Amino acid sequence: MRVLGIDPGTLHLGWGLVERRAGHLTHVAHGVIDVPPSLPMPARLALIEQQLTSLVQAHQPHVASVETLFFHRDPTAAAKLGQARGVVLLCLERAQVAIAEYQPARVKRTLTGNGRADKRQVAQLVSVALKLGVLPRPDASDALALALTHLRAAPGVEGLIAPRVRAGRAQSAALAELAATRRVVVGHRR
Repeated sequence: MRVLGIDPGTLHLGWGLVERRAGHLTHVAHGVIDVPPSLPMPARLALIEQQLTSLVQAHQPHVASVETLFFHRDPTAAAKLGQARGVVLLCLERAQVAIAEYQPARVKRTLTGNGRADKRQVAQLVSVALKLGVLPRPDASDALALALTHLRAAPGVEGLIAPRVRAGRAQSAALAELAATRRVVVGHRR
């Protein structure tokens, strides 16, 4: 199963591909679609659509794991995020890629055992779980975390993340707790 994690944004859209092969999680690729802030919003959204469509065609994911909308203090920022999510969902639907959606707190809890973990903690665990050596950019790290969350929620993959991670004592305890619980897909289509 090849999962494309997507962290939507109108300036920086993170993406990450993770595959489950013979019971192991394997990093395929990751990156960030950077959009010039000088472009007007319609042009930004068109650029995101073009690059994401190319990415999906090149990598042929089986499912996409997308961050859900969450209540934001800034209504303007939330509206912009919603526009980016709309473009992402449209691209995936057109490509007939199944879509799973996860709340940010669920992703953090799945990887760290703490729904309020900071971005650096998530990035470190993603890097260790996928044997990356270097921390990915924050948007790409969040996207890889979304892909790992879906693979963790998929039937028959209990314990896939925790045993492969060699972390400190506090992180190991959180990962042991993670391995003992089962995560469920928040929303799944197709």
